[in-house]
Amino acid sequence: MAISSYTKEYLLVLFLLSTAAASAFIFSDDAERSSRGDLFRKILRDEAVARLDDLGKVSDADGYLERTFMSPASVRAGNIIRGWMEDAGLRTWVDQMGNVHGRVEGMNASAEALLIGSHLDTVVDAGIFDGSLGIISALSALKVLNTNGTLGKLKRPVEVIAFSDEEGVRFQSTFLGSAAVAGILPVTALQISDKSGLTVQEALEKNSIEITEKNLLQLKYDPGSVWGYIEIHIEQGPVLEWLGFPLGVVKGIAGQTRLKVIVRGSQGHAGTVPMSMRQDPMTAAAELIVLLESLCKNPKDFLSYDSHCNDITVESLSSSLVCTVGEISTWPSASNVIPGQVTFTVDLRAMDDLGREAVIYELSKQIYQICERRSVSCVIDRKHDANAVICDSELSSQLKSAAYSALKKMAGEIQEQIPALMSGAGHDAMAMHHLTQVGMLFVRCRGGVSHSPAEHVLDDDVWAAGLALLAFLETHMM
Repeated sequence: MAISSYTKEYLLVLFLLSTAAASAFIFSDDAERSSRGDLFRKILRDEAVARLDDLGKVSDADGYLERTFMSPASVRAGNIIRGWMEDAGLRTWVDQMGNVHGRVEGMNASAEALLIGSHLDTVVDAGIFDGSLGIISALSALKVLNTNGTLGKLKRPVEVIAFSDEEGVRFQSTFLGSAAVAGILPVTALQISDKSGLTVQEALEKNSIEITEKNLLQLKYDPGSVWGYIEIHIEQGPVLEWLGFPLGVVKGIAGQTRLKVIVRGSQGHAGTVPMSMRQDPMTAAAELIVLLESLCKNPKDFLSYDSHCNDITVESLSSSLVCTVGEISTWPSASNVIPGQVTFTVDLRAMDDLGREAVIYELSKQIYQICERRSVSCVIDRKHDANAVICDSELSSQLKSAAYSALKKMAGEIQEQIPALMSGAGHDAMAMHHLTQVGMLFVRCRGGVSHSPAEHVLDDDVWAAGLALLAFLETHMM
């Protein structure tokens, strides 16, 4: 749809106003802020930003950032993080799933522990903030306490966990690290293979980590030993930037399903098989992908209303359902050969779990109908499922107050409340929700861009995140 000149001008004004508000919110006089001893700029901002840059250079690829489960770069990153944990005064170890832990016992080692975490792995061609920001912000806040001599005065143990795998890039199975700690990772996950044929178990053993079905089960934390879980993460969306706020509290996380669809047809010569006689999996896959787009754009046109799919469900899907085909491959992948097989992935997310299931049912039904009409075979492999998660209301309220306190220190009076957002992206908090109450803080990122080298967080927003977590610890953990 064409955008009128007036609309363009209006949008530009909105953008400029929101940009100005965002800048005004954080940037007060540097000299005034530097004179305040309770803002800890050197640790929470300068050092944290330098560490993000340093970790962003630890990659398995030349020219872009890539760190997948138990890769050489992932192991190096874990060692660096472990050193930062020790610098903050934490006792450290690496568990049998490659998660890096740092813990301080506080005044009562037997009390329920607060867990703070995020992931150290990345997607391919990643930005430097996704995952790493949450780990480094936590370590920065604890380093301030250690520097002040108050780390040992925490009333309960606090443990930071750098999870080894959240993105699921290498083994197409997300949350390997946090799911093991939460006790929801099936033992069969050890036998999942990457594209080279190496299993999860073999990848760990290659790095001198002996993992068996028995000690995988032993990785699960006792729910009675855990007080709660907190995660700081970049928003990966544009809302906070549009509102002009550095921080927001997360109300909940969308449920998600990942599918692998395999379409098999009849491989043949590109020049000799008539179009009318082809059983082409590529054209079938193309139709299936367009079907997916249509269904996810207009779910109400496809779903039938029954006891499982009512007006509220369809309305929720209309505003939250997103579907993506992010990977596609063919065999034998030659320009003069009709493919014999096409494989593609489907990533499907929605806030309503019943609605998500209804979409998967309808999608699967229509995939099989199209494949039958085109005389090709289809297999739908359900690779990953995670139900939507609602963050704990009390913990969220405490994080909201801590964020407000931090921003008030940085910017003076605040007229608006800290925003509350839903997350369309998956996070380790989804797995940890099976173990304990969870709470999350989002940090704004420029343009809402993530999973890209263009991903960016302002230095002062990194500062705000660390200061908010420090405020939470000082208020509720001492």
